[in-house]
Amino acid sequence: MSLEVRTESAIALLNKIAQEYEPAVFANSFGAEDMVLTDLIARHVPGIGIASLDTGRLHQETYDLMQQTTEHYGIRIQVFHPRHDLVEDHLAGHGPNAFYGSVELRKQCCNIRKVEPLKRALAGKKAWITGLRHEQAPTRGDLEVSAFDEANGLRKFNPLLDWSLDEVWGYIREHNVPYNALHDRGFPSIGCAPCTRAITVGEDIRAGRWWWESPATKECGLHVAAARKKAA
Repeated sequence: MSLEVRTESAIALLNKIAQEYEPAVFANSFGAEDMVLTDLIARHVPGIGIASLDTGRLHQETYDLMQQTTEHYGIRIQVFHPRHDLVEDHLAGHGPNAFYGSVELRKQCCNIRKVEPLKRALAGKKAWITGLRHEQAPTRGDLEVSAFDEANGLRKFNPLLDWSLDEVWGYIREHNVPYNALHDRGFPSIGCAPCTRAITVGEDIRAGRWWWESPATKECGLHVAAARKKAA
């Protein structure tokens, strides 16, 4: 399938979401895939809202891209922050780097900084959109383009699910889409600064995320669904 056909299909799906699932929101974490979706939404389907989660521990390059994106497209991105009381309690009990100590503590941190803010971002919405792709991780191999998200009580869409990494970057280059400067420094996947590193030649594209853990646990909780239902 050509990149042009992939793009047309993604635009058609986004238009369907905007028409049938209003209000819908795109959860933008400013990775390469998310910048493709930002470009598609800003240029073709502006009725879809864009939200982002500022965990408080992002790379400076990600904040730079946030600013560049709002200026480049002239759009508003609603940013959600973690609750300060939950952060303070967690730090008081476990310290600032407890996530290195165990999967359980890392997931507690992710829940505070990502999962709880996401629930606020999705409140009152009928659907949300992500930039997940099958190729990204073993945990994403059985995802569907459209499924009901039981954890959040609304439909979830992954318009780029079958795109290859080459197609993502082909779109970025063809349309001069802004992207995170860390991608040029060996970071194919970018999250919080303490939990993301560059990868070496031959490593999996998600190897730099929570690199001290098993690949089977490398999700933050945003995309782990209790059950999935295929769209009719």
